[in-house]
Amino acid sequence: MNFISPAFAQAAGAPGSGSEVLMQIVPFAIILVIMYFMILRPQQKRQKTHQEMIKNVRRGDTVVTSGGLIGKVVKVVDDSEVEIEIAPNVRIRQLRPMISDVRSKGEPVKE
Repeated sequence: MNFISPAFAQAAGAPGSGSEVLMQIVPFAIILVIMYFMILRPQQKRQKTHQEMIKNVRRGDTVVTSGGLIGKVVKVVDDSEVEIEIAPNVRIRQLRPMISDVRSKGEPVKE
């Protein structure tokens, strides 16, 4: 009795096996495309809107810092810093990127 059956190769080195490699790569490519549209693209949009919001901070705006302080912008020091009043006669200097939200817009820019 012969219990060993002959083994046949399943197109292991066949010349047309390029399509099989492609079929193995396609799911990974689809996952990468889905990750781009679900994770990376919305994050880039949020970052762009945050930068635009920070750029437009003016005197009189009520802002929330990343540390949770809420105050009113009393002076724009330069392109990277603003001065915020968090209580009567208590002012702090804050870096613009550390502003997390602008709650209400203040007075317009003087011309």
